[in-house]
Amino acid sequence: MNYTNGLFDCQSPTSPFLGSLRVLHLLEDLRAALDLMDPEEKESLRSQVSETTAEGLMEWLQSRLTNGHGSAAGDLVNQERLTRLESDKECLVLQVSVLTDQVEVQGEKIRDLDSSLEEHRMKLNATEELLQQELLSRSALETEKLELLTEVSSLKLKLAAAEGDCRESEDVKDMRLQLTSMEDERQEYERSLNAAKVRVPHVEGERKGTEHLDLAGVQTQKPKALETHSPEGKKKSKGIMKLFGRMKRSQSTSDDLDDSPESAFRRGGVRATAGPRLGWSRDLQRSNNNPFSRWSKEQVCEWLQNQGLDLYVNQAQQWISSGQTLLKASQHDLEKDMGIRHPLHRKKLQLALQSLGSEEEDAMGKLDYNWVTRWLDDIGLPQYKSQFDEGRVDGRMLHYMTVDDLLGLKVGSVLHHLSIKRAIQVLRINCYDPSCLRRRPTENNPTPAEICQWTNHRVMEWLRSVDLAEYAPNLRGSGVHGGLMVLEPRFNVETMALLLNIPPNKTLLRRHLATNFHLLVGSEAQRLKQEYLENPDYTVLTATAKVKPRRLSFGSFGTLRRKRQEEMEEYVCPMDVQMPQSSSFNKGLCVYEDSLDQLEQVWTIPLTRMQCS
Repeated sequence: MNYTNGLFDCQSPTSPFLGSLRVLHLLEDLRAALDLMDPEEKESLRSQVSETTAEGLMEWLQSRLTNGHGSAAGDLVNQERLTRLESDKECLVLQVSVLTDQVEVQGEKIRDLDSSLEEHRMKLNATEELLQQELLSRSALETEKLELLTEVSSLKLKLAAAEGDCRESEDVKDMRLQLTSMEDERQEYERSLNAAKVRVPHVEGERKGTEHLDLAGVQTQKPKALETHSPEGKKKSKGIMKLFGRMKRSQSTSDDLDDSPESAFRRGGVRATAGPRLGWSRDLQRSNNNPFSRWSKEQVCEWLQNQGLDLYVNQAQQWISSGQTLLKASQHDLEKDMGIRHPLHRKKLQLALQSLGSEEEDAMGKLDYNWVTRWLDDIGLPQYKSQFDEGRVDGRMLHYMTVDDLLGLKVGSVLHHLSIKRAIQVLRINCYDPSCLRRRPTENNPTPAEICQWTNHRVMEWLRSVDLAEYAPNLRGSGVHGGLMVLEPRFNVETMALLLNIPPNKTLLRRHLATNFHLLVGSEAQRLKQEYLENPDYTVLTATAKVKPRRLSFGSFGTLRRKRQEEMEEYVCPMDVQMPQSSSFNKGLCVYEDSLDQLEQVWTIPLTRMQCS
């Protein structure tokens, strides 16, 4: 029991030989120890074993040997089980080989699918590039289309003027032909008369009375055409010659006749144009040299025609007796007697009448409603062209545009109200110069004052120049132009990113936009935007925010008229809004790498707020 095999003590609690395994090892150790002993040692050892232990071992050994000889049937069962297991093993090996082949086939298919997927990805990228190029080309074509429309409009004006010149030249040619024919007839009649005078002395007659009678008969039988050369006919011929000479000397498109005032207002004459003529009312007033109150019905109707209010000319001919009728007319009279139910048409008429009594140069009055519809394209709001065209909105109406007027034109977006407000401010700054807006990149290092003149298409060109071409088409119809970006403190880079549909998770892209936006609008404009951003009541300016119209309270009917008057004076662009006076507004910005780093640091906090929103 004290024998140790050199590895573990049989009685050790850490011995791995537990249970039957431990007994087998002990028996093996006992056998090996007995083989090494002498017979005397074996006998001595046997005497030390108790009888109970010896009997137990003998019984166990005898039963073990008996069971060993009688387990042949068990060996057969084990042999069959072993055979079955070997066959199962062979089946499993075969299945493993089949599965291995299938895996290899599937792997080849997967590789083929990966290669085809890569090809499709390449085709998709190529298609996206083609689509982007198509969008850029379409944008360029739209810009060219707008420029062509502008050129067509100017050509129409030139064509109208040319038609007037052509009509004048045709009238002059007719007058020349008539004058030439009349001169020929006069010479022929003079030759006939001289021939008759030559024949009279050779007439035979005894009595002078008969001679005088024959001479009188010759004079009596003159052709009727000769009567045109009476003193009155000669005066008329001289008048025509005088008129022709005056027109030839003046080279103008108007025939200033003292004896035919109605010809200056004849429809289809030299003053007829295809659309409202620029500066028509003032030129017409000068040509008449009469106050508007003394204008005739025809003159007033002609003036209405050229103001773009030709819809009401027929009713005006029935109701108006002179210019004084319009000057004394009230809103009710215009609506009832002339049928002007559109409130903007009545406002247009009243503003035009007010401009007649002004001695100042009416630059805004030279911008007709056709120019305003093209102006909507420039500021990025072409969706309202039909409403503005129907309302006959011209430059003068833009200057006095109110919030209620815009709501009546179905412009309900807060962003679009601000866009029109700043666009009107730009027109005022540039004294309503019709060509003040810039559609193409022509300047280097533009100042904020020059950026205010950028159109919507020019802003899109700027986005392409700062590597944001894929987002540029999103500004169509947004109302974003240079004046809105620089002059409006509520419009900041956050609103710009929302309109461009730049996802909030693209932090670097938004930071890139913020940096270039800051450099573009200038430090003064950015300071005002930052102050507005830090206001506790700040809300993000979005394209979905709507203008809420004022509602009059019904508690005090006595002040109803005064409240309506106050609302009418709520201009979209107040009259006191002027150009910023800061020196940085008219100076360019010098951009260095350090300033770019500083700008990125400055915009880190706003970008964080942007992502949270």
